[in-house]
Order: sequence, then structure tokens, then C-alpha cells
Amino acid sequence: MRPPSIELLRALRAATLPFPVSSRTAVGRRLASTSSSSQLQRPRTFSARGLSTSVRQNATTPKGAVRNRAPKTHDRGPMSHEDTQTDFSKMDILASAGAQTPATNIDACTAGGFHLNNGTITTGGLGLFLLDGEAFVWTPWRTGEGSGGRKGGQQQSHQKGGGEGGFRDFLNARGVLDIPTSSLGVLELVHPKPDLLIVGTGRKLYMLSPSTRKYIYETLGIRVDVMDTANAAASYNLLATERGVQMVAALLIPDGFGGK
Repeated sequence: MRPPSIELLRALRAATLPFPVSSRTAVGRRLASTSSSSQLQRPRTFSARGLSTSVRQNATTPKGAVRNRAPKTHDRGPMSHEDTQTDFSKMDILASAGAQTPATNIDACTAGGFHLNNGTITTGGLGLFLLDGEAFVWTPWRTGEGSGGRKGGQQQSHQKGGGEGGFRDFLNARGVLDIPTSSLGVLELVHPKPDLLIVGTGRKLYMLSPSTRKYIYETLGIRVDVMDTANAAASYNLLATERGVQMVAALLIPDGFGGK
């Protein structure tokens, strides 16, 4: 069989295509040039209202001020009847467990005394001794002992005006409190003894002397924790409520005592 001639192939190609390739390419170029020229010649229009508004805002107000304008109304919609307010009393773990607040809990520490939960108020710069659910006024200077073996602490406290002068008598030059052991004699009589004695040293923290700490820990067998009076009162309130007043005792100097 003989192959088709070149003239036959050209005739078949011309019959299948709508127009020649060269003419189709020329038409495509003409359409592209027409669309680009129409885009270049199309006039650009602007909205006079939008232009004037943007110019006015930029000229009279700073950038971003439009978004920070105050609302014209404070209406939040209809009142909600849902109970969404937090009841903080329900978050009290000790109260939820049925723990009772001791009557000797300290409600306030003043410069000259204390306010207890049972309504008792102490004044005059006197100390406070909380033991086994009872509150005692603590005046260690009336034992006649002081730092360095000085005598006459009671007379000195009256001359200086209140008990604060007496507490100053037990603070030595190194800033250490040397509390006489005779003022803690009630701890030798009570049974069972408290597990912890919290000592509040006034407005600032003062360390106890080695002799006082040794007497409380080794002789009486009571652990001791020393801190300023405000923190000591808060610690006593928590521990007395949690463990009971029989397990925790407190020895507190008024918050107005700031040393010498």
C-alpha cells in the first residue's frame, strides 16, 4: 500500500481546522490588545461621599479614635435571673468540714492590744497568752526579771507608759528576745501540753535567745515557731481551727512593739 501524499495530508488538515493556525494566532493577539487598551482607556470613578467622609475623619480625628468612641447607651439587655454570683462562704474548706471557729481567734491586732472573736479587747500594750481555749493577759516584766539580770521591770514599765516599755527590757543589744522562764511557768502545769507554741514578737521579727528556746523545746517538750505578731495571729487562727485549741498555744506581743 502506498503512503498518502503530502498534498493529501495538507487537504485533510485544512478540512479539520476552522481556520489556519497563523490566522488564529493573529486573531488571539488582536483580541488581547483590544482588551488591554480598553482597560487603559476605561475612566476611573470615585464616590464623592466616600472621599469626603474619609478626608473629614482623617483631618478632624486621630487615627483609631473612631473605634474607641464611648457607647451611646449602657443598656445591657434584660436583667439576668441566673444565680451566677460566687458565694465565697462555700469555698471555706474548714467551715464546709464542720470546723468551729474558736472564741480565742484573733480578729484584729492593734498597736496596744488585740481584739478576740468572743468580743474581748485588750489595750495598754499588754501581751496575750492563748492556751487551751483561754486568753490571759501576759506581762512578763512583772516577774522582776529582765535581760542582763535587771530588776524592777514593773516599775520601769509604769514609768515608760504601758507594757511596751517592759517588752523593751527583754530585748538585748543584739536584737534577741530573752523571755524569762518564770513567765512561762503555766506551761509546766497544764496537761496535756500543746504541741506547738507560736510566738509573735511585735511589728518585726526578733529571734528568741538560746536559753528561752531551749527551755521551751527541751524542758517543756513543746515545739516553738517565732514570727511577727500579724503572721503569728493568722497562723494561730488557722491552726487552732484546724487542729483544736488544745494542740496550739500562742504568746503574742502587741503589734505596736518595734524594739528599742
